[in-house]
Amino acid sequence: CKATPAPCGTGQTCNDPNTAANKLHDFTCTCDSDNSIKKVDGPATCTKDECTGKPCGTGQDCKDPNTSPGSTGDYTCTCTGTSIVVTGGPATCTNDECKATPAPCGTGQTCNDPNTAANKLHDFTCTCDNDNSIKKVDGPATCTKDECTAKPCGTGQDCKDPNTSPGSTSDYTCTCTGTSIVVTGGPATCTNDECKATPA
Repeated sequence: CKATPAPCGTGQTCNDPNTAANKLHDFTCTCDSDNSIKKVDGPATCTKDECTGKPCGTGQDCKDPNTSPGSTGDYTCTCTGTSIVVTGGPATCTNDECKATPAPCGTGQTCNDPNTAANKLHDFTCTCDNDNSIKKVDGPATCTKDECTAKPCGTGQDCKDPNTSPGSTSDYTCTCTGTSIVVTGGPATCTNDECKATPA
């Protein structure tokens, strides 16, 4: 056991039960990581899989690329179903899809991710701010805001909203029925004094 180089590998203990000069090849190499693994007259094949102790949290996959006893802290924890990987310790497996850039929902919508676990993807919901009954999972909702619904034009006027997206406001038009009098963003003044016509 006192030979140079040492007859056992790193992470092993050597024991020579008989040191008499004529007693050779009877030494034993025992793995420090598991003393049930040993070999007589040569180095034992020792392994130390750090993942055995389950150092990663729930919902994570552990992998030890080098299981030799001298290799420590090189195991990786990967959030299941994602590319989130940490070496030598547990990963933080959260993924709030609503915080993505660019924002996953459109203008005038609220995003909600009910499960921010890293492996829970495509479960966020986009809800229209102007009508919370309109929503969509895993993508922007189709929100509309027709300003004519509130009847902003007066009696005898036709209302038309050319852009019903929630971010588009005050672009509706009020047209005096049967005339060419049109006002954008408010009611028109619909008077027609035929005595003021030209020519008289």
